[in-house]
Amino acid sequence: MKDRVILALDYPDADSALAMAEKIHGHVGGVKGGFELFVSAGPDLVRELVKMKHNVFLDLKMLDIPNTVAMAARAAVRLGVSMLNVHAMGGAPMLRDAAEAVRDEAQKLGMRRKPFLIAVTILTSMDTMALESVGLTDTPHDAALNLARLSQVNGLDGVVCSAREAGAIKEMCGPRFIRVTPGIRPSWASNNDQKRVMTPAEAIEAGSSYIVVGRPITEAPDPVAAAQTLFD
Repeated sequence: MKDRVILALDYPDADSALAMAEKIHGHVGGVKGGFELFVSAGPDLVRELVKMKHNVFLDLKMLDIPNTVAMAARAAVRLGVSMLNVHAMGGAPMLRDAAEAVRDEAQKLGMRRKPFLIAVTILTSMDTMALESVGLTDTPHDAALNLARLSQVNGLDGVVCSAREAGAIKEMCGPRFIRVTPGIRPSWASNNDQKRVMTPAEAIEAGSSYIVVGRPITEAPDPVAAAQTLFD
């Protein structure tokens, strides 16, 4: 099961992130670097994680005009990441151009396997009321399914979604379409700021391909032990 766990390195600096990455190496399937860490530490931090033989998920939720996102996606491929994401709300042209850019750049570099390109659907911090506040009338479930289908038809490998939508997306898009689910909390951890959450075992049972876990491991007195007991 550990290969299906991605550790969120939610730190403000490179030293803390690298220390945790070294400590947890071999106990999770990969590590995720998000906005705060990337803005603070930049591409060099990503290169260090790749050099440590971690599978790196670059979680920047890219959302811009198609050409800008495509160029950023190419740069991410050159960093050696295993997975990167864009935001599905960028629309079909942006998704399509990003997918083409990742495939082309990986081919140019002679990669045996290109990085997975996935799209964010609906943030796990957003419930129905939050969607309504920004003018969206769909439920989080329906919106996630619509954006997953949009992502698939435009060449992406999968989506970031709530575990509550993972099963329906698997059924609609097929088992090879990746479902990466944040908002995962072991039964012994608090929910923090995530509103649509499941335990690791529940998420896998519900149809998640990979689960993203952060503070329950990184803030634990013994992160390795926490990682080993995620499914208890």
